Amino acid sequence: MAFTASLPQDSAPGSAGAVRVCRLPGVYAPQADTRLLLAQLRREELWPGMRSLDLCTGTGVLAVIAALRGARATAVDISRAAIAASRLNALLHGCRIRALRGDLDAPVARERFDLVTVNPPYVPSDDTEAPARGARRSWDAGPDGRLLLDRVCARAPGLLTPSGVLLLVQSSLSGVTHTLDALAGGGLRARVVRRRTEPFGPVMSARADWFATHGLIPRGVRTEELVVIRACRP
Repeated sequence: MAFTASLPQDSAPGSAGAVRVCRLPGVYAPQADTRLLLAQLRREELWPGMRSLDLCTGTGVLAVIAALRGARATAVDISRAAIAASRLNALLHGCRIRALRGDLDAPVARERFDLVTVNPPYVPSDDTEAPARGARRSWDAGPDGRLLLDRVCARAPGLLTPSGVLLLVQSSLSGVTHTLDALAGGGLRARVVRRRTEPFGPVMSARADWFATHGLIPRGVRTEELVVIRACRP
């Protein structure tokens, strides 16, 4: 069974327009973080034949948008259902993407890309290791929310072409300054290009007391700031 959702329409010339997304059970549904990253993607310069990579792709919507704008798009996810959803959404929109199953960048470790987009799991949890299966694998990321973020920061410089761009979305609860410093340590110039304050959804609300106990939010707060970080070589 597939669930569908609409992402906002883009009115820019040559844009992909409204995007109807199919989501298979167990695949992360496009939410506020997806929309924020998508808004920045639509501001980036894409050209026919450029190579794009979307890690932790979920439904594949970012790869689909890149493909519709002429990129040779690759989507990677560890979830079989996500890879199936990515291929389904590419078919739905009449474009071609290369969808590969694997752990983060493992399937493309020897390749370089002009654009890399990432919406990784970043929600802090009391588990020290990432879930091996189930829906929580899409958001749980260890006590500081950085199990995937730190790996992305370490690998990003090696994935980019000399003029390549990384777009990464995360929560303020998972260390924005840490991400900026880690990317800078890898030789990239990184800055926050988008911010949006969002109310907690069900997962975050259920953990609010735990977040407060561990000093991630003041007690009583029920919002987070989502940010998009853009990184490139100086």
